[in-house]
Amino acid sequence: MPKLSVILITLNEEENIDRCLGSVSWADEIVVVDSFSRDRTLELARKYTDRLFQNRYEGSTRQMLYGIEHASGEWILLIDGDEEVSPELAAEIRETLVHPGAFAGFDLLRKPWAFGNWIEHGGWFPDYQFRLFRKDAFSVNHEEVHGGFGPRGPRGRLQGVVFHYTYPTVYSYLARMNDYTSLQVSNVLRTRPDRTVRWYKILFSPLSHFFRMYVSNKGYKDGFQGFALALLDAVYSMMLYLKLWEYRYRQEQGGELPPITNLELNRIKHIS
Repeated sequence: MPKLSVILITLNEEENIDRCLGSVSWADEIVVVDSFSRDRTLELARKYTDRLFQNRYEGSTRQMLYGIEHASGEWILLIDGDEEVSPELAAEIRETLVHPGAFAGFDLLRKPWAFGNWIEHGGWFPDYQFRLFRKDAFSVNHEEVHGGFGPRGPRGRLQGVVFHYTYPTVYSYLARMNDYTSLQVSNVLRTRPDRTVRWYKILFSPLSHFFRMYVSNKGYKDGFQGFALALLDAVYSMMLYLKLWEYRYRQEQGGELPPITNLELNRIKHIS
């Protein structure tokens, strides 16, 4: 069977890392790329691997690529610290790598956990992510947030599940949302440098997001968690457009620009 290298990027993941790395301990190699954690992340990771690196964080895809460059396997499996590979998926991956056929890589199915419940509607599930691929047959799209990888060749899909413990609390959602909406301003301006925001976009986009998630995508079937996620998604939309408006306004006024890149946010948070 071809050698499989698991790539994990970390920053203060001591609460999750045992569950995460325990679920992939069967792999031939685990490579951890840490962004200078201040907790016990590296100490706990050493139980599973000695392939530990520290690198300045400039975005998730760049960190993953750093790990891939230090991996020795012919196949790569990407995983986040708040994820867990199910036993069924682990067995499916091992079986697939024996006879991968002509596929350059495979999408994996993620199932999210938020606010104490599994989420199966609202556009959150099914959530397929390209995470398993040949080391010599992938492409990468670098973005400040929500970048990703793709295949250079045929793409398959596995049926096993990656459990994604994405938002344990509302606090964790709001903290991540503050970063993500700032970084997404950079994504928007990269594709549309002349983008401007009108007042009606700030007002009506959140309403549209809530309706789509909660009604059209049946988020109501996930109970109060579904309502909370739809409401927070509406707030996310409002924050994104407000930050985009603020960035444009400060540009026009010649003022200090708000942070919209990982390096700028790291400086504010004093992260190396």
